[in-house]
Amino acid sequence: MTEEIQQPDSGAARGGLLQGVRKLFFAQPVLVIAFLAALISVCIVPPDREYLGYCNRAVLIQLFGLMTAVAGVRGAGLFDLFTAAMLRRAGTVRRLGLMLMLLCFFTSMLVTNDVVLLTFVPLTILIFREIPDETSRIRTIVLETAAANLGSMLTPVGNPQNLYLYAKYELTAGAFLKTLLPAGILSLAMLTLLCMLLLPASPCKPAAQQRVTVKKPAALAFFVLFGICLCSVFRLISDLYILPAALVIALLADRKALAKADYALLATFVCFFVFVGNIARVEAVSGAVSAMLSGHELLLSAALSQVISNVPAAVMLAGFTGEGTALLLGVNIGGLGTLIASLASLISFQFYRKSPGAETGRYFRTFTAVGFGMLAVLLGFSLLI
Repeated sequence: MTEEIQQPDSGAARGGLLQGVRKLFFAQPVLVIAFLAALISVCIVPPDREYLGYCNRAVLIQLFGLMTAVAGVRGAGLFDLFTAAMLRRAGTVRRLGLMLMLLCFFTSMLVTNDVVLLTFVPLTILIFREIPDETSRIRTIVLETAAANLGSMLTPVGNPQNLYLYAKYELTAGAFLKTLLPAGILSLAMLTLLCMLLLPASPCKPAAQQRVTVKKPAALAFFVLFGICLCSVFRLISDLYILPAALVIALLADRKALAKADYALLATFVCFFVFVGNIARVEAVSGAVSAMLSGHELLLSAALSQVISNVPAAVMLAGFTGEGTALLLGVNIGGLGTLIASLASLISFQFYRKSPGAETGRYFRTFTAVGFGMLAVLLGFSLLI
């Protein structure tokens, strides 16, 4: 009788565990894959002292500090105030879309592409409740997404792969800008042209903006933290100053900022550091990957980004090539294309998918056409120069 009672409980427990694993995978697919890859590599190369050298401490600390600073500035209301002021100037759907695209492009250079999309895509959905034009809503969000991914490539702090590769290859600010500026200028020109071609000049009335209150002391405190992070990224001070500064400033100004940091991304980096570190020690595999990658860093990094996204692609391939600038350009351009080429693109899709009247099929077709079209142009241009 006891066994009969326990069996359903055991089955329910297994079912609950499977459901939890499935939920985790759909919520954080890249983290789960990175963890499994790291686990497999640990079975091949057992833990030893060399594991201590796998993780890039500076990148992890800088990324944490930047995420905390951006969350704090956003929570202080400064970002909302700036956005509201810009949107009051919109008069047509085309001008509205152009302004939103430009906001995403330029702000992503400082506050990362995912934070930009977390801010502007919900705002765009809110605005288009007053504009009965689903085609323009889809095209605006798609162009915002592309702008955030492409604008973020122009600074070392614009996205995680830039931060990692900038530190990994010890690039100078001049070399970094020389590598990405031509593609960045072409990207901005293409995005502007697409806004003019794809969005109508019909009049629009943006949704009424609520009064925004800015918490000035908090905003100032987190700007100080952001400045400390930038000084560390550009190697003016040690990264060891960031962690205590982030903790003290967040606890004094807005402790919620600590909870808003993307810890899943940090864990993903750690897992890929372990995986790449172990694979690099398997001579046969390391030699084969290095030979395949040699001379083809741009194309292969862009192609791999389509499958596993550009952040893991950057971490994985950096262990097998010394051509940091080609890899840097490839993973940034590779953020275009598929929905998973840049994880920030999934943020836009999830917001749109959950919005009233969403037509996910049309969104996917538009996103794919714009993404692969721009990817082809940028790859061709980059190969020529």
